[in-house]
Amino acid sequence: MTRRQSERVLRLHPENAHYFLWRGRPTVLIGSGEHYGAVLNLDFDFERYFAELGRHGLNHTRTFSGIYREVPSSFGITRNTLAPRPNRYICPWARSDEPGYYDGGNKFDLTRWDARYFRRLKRFMRAAERHGVIVEFNLFCPFYKDDMWLACPMNARNNVNGIGACPRDEVYTLQHRDLTEVQKAVTRKLVRELNEFGNFYFEVCNEPYAGTVTERWQQTIVDTIVAEESRLPQQHLISVNVANGRKRIVCPPHHVSIFNFHYCVPPDTVGLNYHLDRPIGENETGFRGKADILYRTEGWAFMLSGGALYSNLDYSFVAGHEDGSFLDYASPGGGSPALRQQLGVLKRFMDALDLVHLRPLPEAIVQVRPGLNAYLMGNPGTSYAGYLHVPLPFRPKKLQTHLRRNIRAEVWLALAPGRYRLQWVNVLDGSRLGQTRLDADPAGTRLESPPFDNDIAFRLDRIR
Repeated sequence: MTRRQSERVLRLHPENAHYFLWRGRPTVLIGSGEHYGAVLNLDFDFERYFAELGRHGLNHTRTFSGIYREVPSSFGITRNTLAPRPNRYICPWARSDEPGYYDGGNKFDLTRWDARYFRRLKRFMRAAERHGVIVEFNLFCPFYKDDMWLACPMNARNNVNGIGACPRDEVYTLQHRDLTEVQKAVTRKLVRELNEFGNFYFEVCNEPYAGTVTERWQQTIVDTIVAEESRLPQQHLISVNVANGRKRIVCPPHHVSIFNFHYCVPPDTVGLNYHLDRPIGENETGFRGKADILYRTEGWAFMLSGGALYSNLDYSFVAGHEDGSFLDYASPGGGSPALRQQLGVLKRFMDALDLVHLRPLPEAIVQVRPGLNAYLMGNPGTSYAGYLHVPLPFRPKKLQTHLRRNIRAEVWLALAPGRYRLQWVNVLDGSRLGQTRLDADPAGTRLESPPFDNDIAFRLDRIR
């Protein structure tokens, strides 16, 4: 592989493997994404979707391979893109000549591939690349309820091969050799078809902890990816989804480079696993309510704790509104053009930092008044970046009771001696709220913010 080719492929940064290297630059991944059906749902226009992400400078999306799908009643999601209309679902396997699929059309043949699917997948990848978006390509997902297993092509009811005559909690366990071979074969096929692209990484299985997905099965899929790519020009990063909330990883799986978590409020899972020297991501959140502030504060807090990746479910993306303009939804989470603008501010803020030399510095936060949540990162003696926000429950019943207007914060930090330029940043639009110079006091340096509502960010840069 030439140097130019290698720069096209997402890598761990060689000088700081908590972050990524892409297109020759240290990179974090931040997104606000549709609910994972952009490829498998034939009604979804992903060109418009990527244009909207690119408009805000967001660079991450998560898509499911089509092996798993949902049904309209799943999770109370309005116009769920993972639940296509009848005969609008496409997946790696081709349809047979025998009728009888779950919601209409012919059953699947698990020994044949659907060329239309792979053409669509490659168009999707090229569109993402044009707009500077990294794709998390999720291979598998457990079946949360029986109706999801009843809709899966691997269920014996839906294929002509007689494979998958088992309950949903045995699908990802290695208990059924014929089913495991199908899973390995489709993994190898997807690996080969995607190899030409550099703007993605594999995730083995979404929320394996939500069903009976064994660690041995996950390692089998990881090993299948690695073995197949060893014969191909390019090798890609692999992610596993570790837990909801927090968990300390004791024995990292072999060949896995990214550790993703869901619903990280507070974001202490980053600190628990920072010693692994690998990217820690929050690749799904939502289900907290509709208000933008819930996901804005969650994203800022996670990234300023040392996270490398943040992406929330954005239910304003549906088929027919791929520009994210669908706001009349009853889904359990949020998403809006305003939120995407705010996350774009976070992305630009992170891009402007010296990521290679950055590390979390919670121990340097001495005191904060009034009682705000505070996060700090930096390269001591050179630069620091911080974020403050009002404390918020995971799912507040009365959000307004937690919000505060016209706050003035006092922050005491233990900084390396020197003279610094302090800048306060409006997290809604990225504008500068104030700038001053200060001399760091080894006994504690006091920062006083301008007035703000709910949350604010700041930067400290050493003046040479």
